[in-house]
Amino acid sequence: MSGLKLFHTMNSGVTEVAPHLAEVEADVQCLVEGHMEALLGVRFLASEYGTGPVHAGRIDSLGIDENGSPVIVEYKRGVDAGVINQGLFYLSWLMDHRAEFEHLVRDRLGATAAAQVLWSGPRLICIAGDFTRYDVHAVREHRRSIDLVRYRLFGSDLFGLETVASVSGATPVARRARRQAVARAAAGVQSTELVELANAVDEALLGLGDGVNRVQRKQYRAYQRLRNFACVCPPQRSKLLVYLKVAPKDVDLVPGFTRDVTGLGHHGTGDLEVQLRTPKDIERAQDLFRASYAAA
Repeated sequence: MSGLKLFHTMNSGVTEVAPHLAEVEADVQCLVEGHMEALLGVRFLASEYGTGPVHAGRIDSLGIDENGSPVIVEYKRGVDAGVINQGLFYLSWLMDHRAEFEHLVRDRLGATAAAQVLWSGPRLICIAGDFTRYDVHAVREHRRSIDLVRYRLFGSDLFGLETVASVSGATPVARRARRQAVARAAAGVQSTELVELANAVDEALLGLGDGVNRVQRKQYRAYQRLRNFACVCPPQRSKLLVYLKVAPKDVDLVPGFTRDVTGLGHHGTGDLEVQLRTPKDIERAQDLFRASYAAA
């Protein structure tokens, strides 16, 4: 990856593992499709999906992410100025063929998953050897959720992904509306303290770094980079529940503050539950927020 060097460490010294690109684009596609959920947080649906005789194209990969958002993944071996426009072309086709996509989801994942498709947040993920500064600027001008991801192969068995740019596609007005929705959700429990707490959690999670996108579902709000790193449920009577992508076994669990929910049903994603009741709890949780953000 750009600026990253990888070394084998041995008693006698270190040996650099030189990065390289794939021989052909299909090698990258095959690797990602075979491990899409682990690499991207996206459940794989179809490869080389035909868009019919009118559009006459083939979508490299179709999937659905942790929040139910439709995902198109396009690949390029090296640098290709057309990858973003090509992906946007297919994304436009997808928005005009919602029933077809939902039918595909129903066939692959069942009726429940098909009923939960989130059409307000379709995503395009472009995976390529590299991107230009013009590519990075271009995605910020589009009102779509787009992730630019650089890949590198190291040696014969190491594969690296680096997010170069990530935009949610939401306009400033839409962002303000979402923030107001956070306040309204908290106000529903008639507690000024929880309204302020919900807003503070929102600020803390969005402020962890560039490229944090927020996805609103009825049951929770997801905060994601390439994958979810935090899910916040609507306020309860006296607390907020936040679910993080942190391994509970790596945390000193504190009763009433953190809980291992591995294998337990809950809204959102993540195996560590954090219970927030006061602004001091947010301060206590900051290291956990950062660890989950880094893991995503």
